[in-house]
Amino acid sequence: MRIIANQIPRDLPANSRITDLLTMIEARPPYAVAVNLQFVPKTRHAEYVLHENDQVEIIAPVTGG
Repeated sequence: MRIIANQIPRDLPANSRITDLLTMIEARPPYAVAVNLQFVPKTRHAEYVLHENDQVEIIAPVTGG
């Protein structure tokens, strides 16, 4: 199945979860994840099943001031 992660098309096996995507792209914490503009808490990443054409954003915090 194809999803879009941070505006880059990615191919994942059917029934992949957010954790599968994070592993694929070697994401390093800290980060927040939104799927189709809806925040997904870290506690749900392992159970949240992605679907064809989902738009996923992995967002790193910005520091400074």
